[in-house]
Amino acid sequence: MSLMSLMHLKSGTDIRGTALGEQNEFTDEVIKALIYGFVCVLGKKTNLAPSEMKVSVGYDSRLSSKAINASVVEALLECGVDTLACCLSSTPAMFMTTVELGCCGAVMITASHLPSDKNGLKFFSREGGFEGEDIVEIIRLAEAFDALPYCQAGKLQNVDFMTSYAHMLRSMICKGVNSKNYDKPLEGFHIVVDAGNGVGGFYAKNVLAPLGADISGSQFLEPDGSFPNHIPNPEDEVAMSFICNAVTQASADLGVIFDTDVDRAACVTKDGKELNRNRLVALASVLALEGHEGGTIVTDSVTSDGLAQFINSQLGGVHHRFKRGYKNVINEALRLNSEGIDSPLAIETSGHAAFKENYFLDDGAYLITRIIIKAAQLRSQGKELSSLIASLNEPLETAAIRLKITEASFKPYGLAAIELLQQQALKSACQSLATDSHEGVRISFNKQSGDGWALLRLSVHDPILPLNIESNSQGGVRTIARQLSATLEAAEGIDISPLLKLAE
Repeated sequence: MSLMSLMHLKSGTDIRGTALGEQNEFTDEVIKALIYGFVCVLGKKTNLAPSEMKVSVGYDSRLSSKAINASVVEALLECGVDTLACCLSSTPAMFMTTVELGCCGAVMITASHLPSDKNGLKFFSREGGFEGEDIVEIIRLAEAFDALPYCQAGKLQNVDFMTSYAHMLRSMICKGVNSKNYDKPLEGFHIVVDAGNGVGGFYAKNVLAPLGADISGSQFLEPDGSFPNHIPNPEDEVAMSFICNAVTQASADLGVIFDTDVDRAACVTKDGKELNRNRLVALASVLALEGHEGGTIVTDSVTSDGLAQFINSQLGGVHHRFKRGYKNVINEALRLNSEGIDSPLAIETSGHAAFKENYFLDDGAYLITRIIIKAAQLRSQGKELSSLIASLNEPLETAAIRLKITEASFKPYGLAAIELLQQQALKSACQSLATDSHEGVRISFNKQSGDGWALLRLSVHDPILPLNIESNSQGGVRTIARQLSATLEAAEGIDISPLLKLAE
């Protein structure tokens, strides 16, 4: 692959592409160029020369990860950077090396929940994950890359940071539960973990079991980059069905599921009911607002009306609905805090949860640790975790579809479709525009016209208009879909066939 054409590898705030077979985009040459760009950008952020840097490198369980890791480490050393090789690691743990080990930067090799032939690079400084503009600069530097300037090679050190990271989580549980049996606070607590053959198996073996938890029934704990059992993705229905079944079959008290690199998670109550999406946001909000009364919870744009009511009315907090994208919600929470508005949590319905107390790091293991502490506290009182969100009103029907934009220059057509819906809502007596929408158009429908809401937004990078619909009434999604399709039939360059099918 030509180094003159790497920009397609940008995926939001990551670099991702095909990493196996004849289509492998992560050749040694490409990786060397990208790492050169990373070192240059990191130097600007830290005001450090390469010889003054210490950078950690870790990787997930993907089949291509070890080979990419070898190339990344070699490139860092050739740049003159002292390098800590952390081997198999979670993404949040790699950021924590900047806190605990004094690294000025970190590189994580992962493509999250993408198929097994994909991989990628995620970059951190002590301030957090790199932004999209940082990735653009890295790629531009890589495309102009010729050869590394001669310098003294950096020093290599092998580090088992995951052991230290697991110890930190165990200590957090011991302190949080504060039981009479301080070192075994989870004795008699049955917790099933599904790691999906990603990195998350450490949580069952090195965090829960040493604290006395019964982890029998846990599954897919061994790293296997072919992902032979299911996609490691808490948003995936098949993956969630596996952990729900595992909990009920084992008669466990709680189930936990992680994505591949453990920056996302979800859980399951003892009756096999999922705690993800709006339920997970509600539960995390309960935890975050303890000690932050009246605080602002930042979520992505597709959260339900019932969740807003729960946070605002039941918890006494402030629900701030923002844009999709975990970096968007994190950056919005950081902005609010910088303006003196206490925002203790930024969370996406996908399972990315970042607590203020934890450097606004989206860490699935940290989220689950907070949940387990609360579950253990409630258990000692004879209460269940689900009692915390019993008053959450949930929609009766939901739908999520993607409308393709058929024109090459897709943004004007997508924006025009959004404008059509806005104008229709302004004219309609039974529709109203949301006042707290920060992307696309969110329309509320009264009880006679669907009893719910719809959000149409434009994908940042792809010719797609994602559409989410929720209703509190039987048949409401269909009713809303019919109204939307009647308006969008006039939109040029949009394939609305999935919407028409929903409206049938």
